[in-house]
Amino acid sequence: MNVENASTASGSRFRVAFDRPVVQGAALAATCDTGSAWAQVPPEPTAAERLVLKDRIKALLVQRQAVLVSHYYVPPDLQDLALETGGIVSDSLEMARFGRDHAAQTLVVAGVRFMGETAKILSPEKTVLMPELDATCSLDLGCPVDAFSAFCDQHPDRTVVVYANTSAAVKARADWVVTSSCALDIVAELKAKGHRLIWGPDRHLGAYIQRETGADMLMWNGSCIVHDEFKALELQALKAQHPGAKVLVHPESPADVVALADAVGSTSAILNAAKTLDATTFIVATDNGMMHSLRQQNPGKTFIEAPTAGNSATCKSCAHCPWMAMNGLAALAHVLQTGGNTVTVPPSLIPRARQPIDRMLAFTAAKKAGRALDGLVPHLVPHLGAV
Repeated sequence: MNVENASTASGSRFRVAFDRPVVQGAALAATCDTGSAWAQVPPEPTAAERLVLKDRIKALLVQRQAVLVSHYYVPPDLQDLALETGGIVSDSLEMARFGRDHAAQTLVVAGVRFMGETAKILSPEKTVLMPELDATCSLDLGCPVDAFSAFCDQHPDRTVVVYANTSAAVKARADWVVTSSCALDIVAELKAKGHRLIWGPDRHLGAYIQRETGADMLMWNGSCIVHDEFKALELQALKAQHPGAKVLVHPESPADVVALADAVGSTSAILNAAKTLDATTFIVATDNGMMHSLRQQNPGKTFIEAPTAGNSATCKSCAHCPWMAMNGLAALAHVLQTGGNTVTVPPSLIPRARQPIDRMLAFTAAKKAGRALDGLVPHLVPHLGAV
């Protein structure tokens, strides 16, 4: 991740470079272009300001009859507020379920834009607000719908599976949407039914799933700017310093980092591993926003951030998404006060974007309940859906 930082009166403004595949005509190039985007991280409030803002947000949530849904990677204050006010802190799969099923007609999504869009797709009748509409994701940015559709059009016989970290338009082009917590199970079932796949956009997660399942997968060449930076050589050195530590790795990380893991999985799987593995010290290769929940849920255990740089660097581990960091207390209070930052998805796009998400949710619900999966993985006609 290449980040340039400039401080302003309203916080720190980051320019973030990320890999973006180049599509030449109808063919996907083997190399990546470098795109860039920005993130504006708000200044930290003082202790007194934090108390005032948190009390104000709690009152506004009640006034608006709204519920706060926070991702594990947003700042700790927003995670705590969600739990204290009847909301949830979770990964993107549980965020999708919770927002769909909750009675509140206003959902406040603390995360990045694709999460807000997913909430709107599943609950078009509800108002969906976000603290920062400009909070995005390198996987989303690196998978523009026109280029991805051109790639898919080259292989009309393949089932298109996309990671949740994509725009509503890319989801509408897909047959299935998956998250890191359910991708292995869904791809394994698709393989068993004879599907050959297009996978997008995270190449590391896709490669991990391909290794684990043996599925025939063509990869879109994207990556997460956070997980892509973990370094295997430095991780080995850190393991040597803590010989009793277990290594927990998110599968968006490079293969040589995944190979060093004692447990590989989604944010919820990492939390579960921290509770159940026989260790008191853990090295964690995922966004450091996870450290808050890991430490809260496991008092007495030690959690160490996995390295994203070597000893000569000024920052040994810089594993935090600048767009997740855009979510702040002041912005959250402002949108609740004004009703601004409303998430919109074109109504014509919603039915097609919802179909692959509903497939995922139906599959995961059946799997969790131990029900038969027959009929949940249909044969698909490209662009038309199940037959």
